[in-house]
Amino acid sequence: MACAASAAVATVGLAVSPASAAPAKSATATQVKPGDACTAADLGTRHPYIKTTEVSPEITHFKGWYVTQGSTGYQSVTTSTQTTISVSVGLNGNVQGSFAVETLGTVGASLGLNVQVNYSSTSSESNTVTWNFSRPGYYGVYKGTKKVTGTYASLDCNRAQQSNGSWALRWIEGPGSGSFTTYTTLEEGAVRCEDTVPANSIMAKAKDLLDCGSPAAKAEHPAGAVAPTAKQMRDHLVQRPAPTSGTSAEPPKATGRSAQVALNCQPAVYRIDVPGKPLNWSAPLLANDGIRLRESTFFSAHLDNWRLCNVTENNGVLEASLWNWGNGGCATVPANIANQEQAYLTTATCGEDDLQRFYIYRDVPGSTKIGLQNKYTGSMMGHDRYADGELIRQYSSGRQDGTGTYALTAV
Repeated sequence: MACAASAAVATVGLAVSPASAAPAKSATATQVKPGDACTAADLGTRHPYIKTTEVSPEITHFKGWYVTQGSTGYQSVTTSTQTTISVSVGLNGNVQGSFAVETLGTVGASLGLNVQVNYSSTSSESNTVTWNFSRPGYYGVYKGTKKVTGTYASLDCNRAQQSNGSWALRWIEGPGSGSFTTYTTLEEGAVRCEDTVPANSIMAKAKDLLDCGSPAAKAEHPAGAVAPTAKQMRDHLVQRPAPTSGTSAEPPKATGRSAQVALNCQPAVYRIDVPGKPLNWSAPLLANDGIRLRESTFFSAHLDNWRLCNVTENNGVLEASLWNWGNGGCATVPANIANQEQAYLTTATCGEDDLQRFYIYRDVPGSTKIGLQNKYTGSMMGHDRYADGELIRQYSSGRQDGTGTYALTAV
């Protein structure tokens, strides 16, 4: 049985590039909030905290269409692009790594919506809608979605002093925040000027775009496409094509190897140990190698010895450069791979460079356990497995199994 076009909306698959979009499930584990308790295993991890959200209907494809008495029934209408929406998180717009995916998943959970959590885009090309028109009239044939935007912060585990003077580990709002854009499943439909539709719905947005008060809406037309009204032309957003990949094509704008600068280093010398085990961070002898887990021996040549330099502290979080006694370089994420999940850590000539700066999150006094986060990328440091020669890498959310927690052991 045919139903009125205005009374139904179809949910359709997205035309996405390059990979299919994965909706975030609305039911997830309890989200971390500022002030919640954390443990030493969380020192090397972080989680997103959603600060603001806004949901608004958007029409991605639209066409004015006139149906006469003899032209009712199923018709295929080629719509024109009205606007495109791409999923993005942070300044680079990348949806790469667990932190970005968790951010969008948290958004979906907080709003009770299925939102896209991988890079995807509504189509920037014309799109066909097949619809059963059961009544004559002037229709707006559309595809649309709910656009979800907002801001987020980064929550990190760090020691905090309680009102009674004791110390505890708490999730705090750490450095790093940004904005996000995503959207819900794409819907298609058709709406007439005579139809009553829910306020602030995708249908209502399409009806508004139909511009029912215009001469074009009131005039008689032959069956088929109707020329765009002035409002439709005015509201049409000319945008650049959506990116063709989910990762940034350009490396971060950081030098990686800057002119050498003088450092104000603290006198203490440390090993960065895996707690309770013999392996620790060891700087590379060769410039094209990375910082690896090694066991300290007589032949370590101070490559396992580190100093904290140009140290500052803000809200209990240390910021420092990590200077290696053995090769004279500073720990850094290479600039050409800094936008990649699991990029390895290495050393380079010490310079004024945020890729060489690290936030240090500390356990309660009396414990040497720490977590480390790169200032520029926001990623936490960790390793894939406990093994001699294993590279130290960055992970956007850290290692959730606790392998990103280290010990700053004085030598």
